[in-house]
Parts: sequence; C-alpha cells; structure tokens
Amino acid sequence: MGHYIANLRDIEFVLFDLLGREKVMGQGPFGEIDRPTAMGMLEEVKRLAENELADSFVIGDREGTRFDKETGNIYLPEAFKKSYDAFVEGGWWHIDVPAALGGTVIPPSIRWAIAEMVLGSNPAIHIYASGSSFAHVLYELGTEYQKGLAKIMVDKQWTATMMLTEPEAGSDVGAGRSKAVQQADGTWHLTGTKRFITSGDSDLSDNVIHFVLARPEGAGPGTKGLSLFIVPKFHFDDKSGELGKRNGIYVTNIESKMGLNVSSTCEMSMGEKEPCVGLLLGDVHDGIAQMFKVIEFARMMVGTKAISTLSAGYQQALAYAKTRIQGPDMTVMTDKASPRVTIINHPDVRRSLMTQKAYAEGMRALVLYTASLQDDIVLAESAGEDTSLLVAMNDLMLPIVKGFGSERAWVLLGTESLQTFGGSGFTQDWPLEQYVRDAKIDTLYEGTTAIQGMDFFFRKIVRDKGQALGTIAMQVSEFAKADNGSGFLAVERNLLSKALDDVQAIVGTLVGHAMMSQSEPKEIYKVGLNTSRLLLATGDLVTSWLLLRQAEIAQSKLEGASARDKSFYEGKIAAAKFFAATYLPPIAMQRVIAETTDNSIMEISEAAF
Repeated sequence: MGHYIANLRDIEFVLFDLLGREKVMGQGPFGEIDRPTAMGMLEEVKRLAENELADSFVIGDREGTRFDKETGNIYLPEAFKKSYDAFVEGGWWHIDVPAALGGTVIPPSIRWAIAEMVLGSNPAIHIYASGSSFAHVLYELGTEYQKGLAKIMVDKQWTATMMLTEPEAGSDVGAGRSKAVQQADGTWHLTGTKRFITSGDSDLSDNVIHFVLARPEGAGPGTKGLSLFIVPKFHFDDKSGELGKRNGIYVTNIESKMGLNVSSTCEMSMGEKEPCVGLLLGDVHDGIAQMFKVIEFARMMVGTKAISTLSAGYQQALAYAKTRIQGPDMTVMTDKASPRVTIINHPDVRRSLMTQKAYAEGMRALVLYTASLQDDIVLAESAGEDTSLLVAMNDLMLPIVKGFGSERAWVLLGTESLQTFGGSGFTQDWPLEQYVRDAKIDTLYEGTTAIQGMDFFFRKIVRDKGQALGTIAMQVSEFAKADNGSGFLAVERNLLSKALDDVQAIVGTLVGHAMMSQSEPKEIYKVGLNTSRLLLATGDLVTSWLLLRQAEIAQSKLEGASARDKSFYEGKIAAAKFFAATYLPPIAMQRVIAETTDNSIMEISEAAF
C-alpha cells in the first residue's frame, strides 16, 4: 500500500446521489455502460491507484529525470516506468480514445472520477498518458490523412505535448516568435525555441508527437496569426508507424523544479540541427482555436489534480490526527496530571480537518458537476440538439475548476494539511511536503490564477452576456429559496442567498467599470484589480451550493442507515453547515472591497514599491 487513499465512497455519492449519473448511462454513445459497470471500473482504478501507481510516487520525486545532452533524450526512473506501464496495460489509456480508433466510450463524469484517483496517487502518470487525448484532438480536427496518423498514435501508445510558451513571451502567447515556412511538398519547416514544455521527452514510448504553435511566414501579429502544427520527434511510415529519421526538434534543457520532478519540463529547439518538419493541423490556419481544444482539457486536468491532492492531504492529516497523542483535553488543560489525548480532540485541529474535508468534498463535487455538463453535451450532440447553453456553462466552470480549485488546494495543503502534522509535516517522513511542492504548479500552468480570473470575467461572463452565469445563479437561487417546511438548512440557505447577491453585485460593479472604461480608459484597472477576487468568491459560492445539496440528500438518507453510512451522512451535513457558516459571510467583505476599489495603487510610482 502506497501513500494514497482514494475516497471512492464520496466519489460514488457525488456521481449518483448528487448528480444522478445513472440517467445518462445506457443512452446514446454511453449505451454500453451502466452503474455496476462504472463502479467496477472505479473500484479497479482505486486498487491500481493505491498500489501500483502510488508505489513510485516518492521514488519519482527523489530520482527525477535524467537528461542526456548529447542526444536530447530524457530517461525516467525504472520504478516510475513500471507504474506507468501498469496504467497503460490496464487499458486506461483508452478512456480518451475515440470509438472509431478502438477507444472505450464512457461519460466524462466517470472519466474524470477515474482521473482523480490517478492524479491523486501519481499525477505524472496521468500527465504522460495524455497522448491519447492529443490523438483524439488530431482525429477530431485533422484531415482524413491526419486521422490515420491519430490511429498510429493510439496503436503505438505514443506520448504527446502542447508547445505554446516561449522564453521571451511567457503567458503572452501572441508574442511568440517561432516561425513556419511552407515547403513544396506541402509540409512546413519550423524554427524557434519553446520553454516549459510538459512531458517534452521521455523513454515511455518510441515517439513523441508535438502540437506546436508557430507563425506562418507572412502571417499577422498576435494570436490570430498563429497556426498549429503536428511535429513528431521521429519521422514515421504513415501506414505501419515504423520509425524513420530523427526530426529536427530537440530538448536543449530540462528545468530544475520545486516539485513534480518526474514530469520532464523542457526547453525545446526547432530547426537547429536539421529541418524540423511538421504538418498543418487540419490544413487550416486556426491555431489558437485548435489549441484551445487541448487547453480546455488541460485546465480540467489541472483542477482535478489540485483537488485530488487536497483530498489525499486530508486523508493523511485525518489518519495522523487520530493516532498522534499530544496534550490534554482542553476542558482539563489546567490539570497537569490529566491524560494526553489524540490531537483530533483539540478544537483547532478539528476546525482544520473540517476545513480540509469541506473543501476537498466540495471541490470534488465542483469537478464532477462540470464533468456532468460534459456528459450532457455529448448526449445532446449525438441527438442533434442545441448545445450552446451547455457549452457556455461548461466554459464558465472551467476557470473555476482550474483557477479556484488550484488556488484553494495549494493554500489549504500548506496551511491546514501539512500544519496538522506540526514539525513532522516539514520532513520527508510524510508525503505532505511533496504534496505541497507538487501542488504549487497547479496555480501556474495552463494559465495562472490571474489569467483564469480575467478569462472568467471577460470571456465567460461579459462576452457570453451573462447567460451561463445567470443559469447557474438561478439554480443556486432556487435551492436557497426551497424549504420543505422542516427548517433544515434554513440558516444556511439564507447565507447562500446573501452570498449569491454579493457575487452578483461584484459582477455588476466590474461590468460598470468595464463600460466606463470606454470613455475613461483607466477604469479598466479597477476590473483587473478584482477579477481574481470575483473568481474565488464565485468558487466559494458554487462549492457551498453543491455541499448544501449533498447535505439535503444525506439528511433524507439518515433514517435506517447503517452505522457506517450514518457517520458518512452526518459528516456530509456537518461539512456543508461548517462551510456555509465559515466561508460564505466573507464574500460580503469581498463585495465591499470591490465596490470601494480605486486606482491609487495604479497611480503611485514604481519606486514606491
């Protein structure tokens, strides 16, 4: 048994009691899956995650990767490769592969529940195994010829990367300088340098397929001038997949990082040693829109990784608190002869544990609620129905899942999970210090929290004219106003209703500043000073809504429940009430801050900092 404990009981509750995922099973593309089948898959992944996958978690961190500067190749620890092989050989590689290429079609909600356990036990395994997701994108957006290449990617189990960032551009993707020149045979030659390329190379597969953003010769500036190219590490036969000559794309450096050390983060050069040859994806110049197919998946993955690590940290902290004996009970703390108790009996430890529990379970529901929207999109598309509102709602949720989820998880892992261990948490005797180091990247890659906040407001609310946000707000409002006459959750519903008003007021304030900026340009600064605030407040609101819905269901199941189930349901109710009482009232303060924001910090000189 490794470091990881999967909370499958809670995953099942969220999937079926909260989200009612039985209703999508047996329907359309999901015709061959039912609840017992889904649970069988989840139980097998739980076993795999807690054992074979978790086994190399620490070794991967301690040994890291080995970079051969002469060849540009990267080598991983044998123990990690054994864990990776167990994942692939178990068939889990195929959950992202299109049915036409032999994939296993399951609802996205089940797919992301599986991902939680893999990411919680050994996140780099899931990251390296995303080659199947890239193959899906190639199959979906590629030409008929390129669809055949996607089939080879799947059959050969090749890994893949997304290559956006450049040394001088960073998050400003539109400032990228990598160039592409079309050749007489229809291929393109790419030149330039990319940085922070996750899984840039490894010895997990024979070939790596890079999805590279570059600017075609003569194209305009900014993101609109970028196109997306498919660039293999090795050329290969387009029928058999047999490898040929080395392509001109090489790892030139590997980053020394604070965490996630077994995941290779590379600097890559193109066209220096020999021509770097690529194909234009889909034979169309629509690079940034195509790359967003990958980015959206990546953002969902990052958010899932973040909450899965928080869940793992909470499980570790809970187990430790139940066994660590220190200090007397607070009621008799002045009696020097009083017996020492386990630290779970101390009030502040209980506060900390309940905070971890509430956020871990609430953000799990956040991820799976978003995945349930993806279920509904797939079914609606297969039935030829309009999916525009569902797509907008999913788009709205992604920056919350990624930005809010990663920010809250990273902070809580350090301030609560690790803190539960006291000084022991700072040592490598326990996995918490690695969780903290590995989790920080979640707030950074695929767009920092600040970028997620800007995207959330400008693209997902303003550009959408608030339709998706309005739909979710209506659902929250309906729950807050509902009352079966028992008075259960009456206080919490009022808190939820007030928090909803506060979030909507923050949105209104920022919209007002944005409109005023058309005549007073500096008014836009007031928006930028508050977009992250809005994102985090909305995340707390939606998380509380999902927790309270779970509490309502749990209350209905208490009567006649077994002792074990009763404890589970009581925990659900306690977590929901605690979260509402503790984390909804501060949203009112965030509203006041947003409404009284001025431009004073934008007006002082740089020297004042």
